[in-house]
Amino acid sequence: MSDEQNNFQTEGSPRWMGLAVVGLAILSLVGVGMAWNATNHANEAQQAFAAQSKTIQQTTQSQDGITQRIAQAEQTNAQMQGELNLVTDKLKLTQNQLAAARTQVKQTRADYTKKLDDVQSTLATKASSDDVKALGTDVNGVKTDLDTTKGNLQQLRGEHGELIARNHEELEALKRLGERDYYEFTLTSKGQKQRVGTMQVEFRGASAKKHQFSVALYVDDMRVEKKNKSINEPIYFYASGSKQPLEMVVNSVGDKKIAGYLSVPKTGATSAKATAATN
Repeated sequence: MSDEQNNFQTEGSPRWMGLAVVGLAILSLVGVGMAWNATNHANEAQQAFAAQSKTIQQTTQSQDGITQRIAQAEQTNAQMQGELNLVTDKLKLTQNQLAAARTQVKQTRADYTKKLDDVQSTLATKASSDDVKALGTDVNGVKTDLDTTKGNLQQLRGEHGELIARNHEELEALKRLGERDYYEFTLTSKGQKQRVGTMQVEFRGASAKKHQFSVALYVDDMRVEKKNKSINEPIYFYASGSKQPLEMVVNSVGDKKIAGYLSVPKTGATSAKATAATN
């Protein structure tokens, strides 16, 4: 009886250990699964925390940038305010200076008017026959000079009796006579047009060696071309309603440049007929 019990215990021990091993294996698997799950949750939590930290950091940087921009804006505003105050002060100063200048001008004008009245009164009271004679002498001197200038220019008259200037100095002398109006012109390239008085002159060509030039004249919507005209040779145009002609003279000729003047009678009409008195 005792031997059977011993045999039973010996044969039953391996079954119990097998069950225990199976149970431990199951528990181990469960533990590994739980540990893996916990690890995944921990990684996810760590990633979420890192993302949240990055977001917070970016938000903080943005706030810092906004704070810096606000500070810069406040500084710029302060500078602009200072400049505005400075300009305002200068403007007030300028207005005050302008008012003072206007007052000074009014005072100076009043003083000048008073002095002028005094001088005129003095001249009126001190004028004598000797002063009048002296003035007459001056007038006669000017008249003599004009007569001399006119005499020097007598040999430069055109076929219609008008005086002709060969250079700028002689043209100035003609202007001083005051008999006609003069308009100077200079053309420096072929095809160039220039308004001269009431007409237009177009440069068509020139020869410095031959002292000749060609031009086209535009008068009253009409075009007249003058070819191979000589230096100082007048070209005449009659003004509407007047017997006195307009006169154009070229007194400087180069291969690419001509210069001259248009002479207009003071009593002449403002428009010219496109009929030349000479070819």
